[in-house]
Amino acid sequence: MELSVTSEGAVTIVRPAGARLDAMAAVMFKDAMKSALEAGQARVVLDMSAVGFLDSSGLGAVVAVQRFLRQGQVLELAGLTTAVERVFRLTRMDRMFTIHAGLGDALRATA
Repeated sequence: MELSVTSEGAVTIVRPAGARLDAMAAVMFKDAMKSALEAGQARVVLDMSAVGFLDSSGLGAVVAVQRFLRQGQVLELAGLTTAVERVFRLTRMDRMFTIHAGLGDALRATA
């Protein structure tokens, strides 16, 4: 899975290119996120607005990405689609992350 990585001020924005974050994409997603985090700012926002499907492997990949965070670096999520948000809520992983309704909300929020 390829990621688009951009910066806006002190925030690194990461956007997955695929619409599915499942078992087929999970390993590639983790590898790409590791690279993005190494070069990222202290605040990283994962914009999931283009991800329409997330299974347990994809959820595990998002959670596993936290171990790649450098000291003082935080990972926030934005733009979860209804189906993806449901997975986070049902598994209570929504309590593990700061989740913003959209990218604009994330950029307006202070860390």
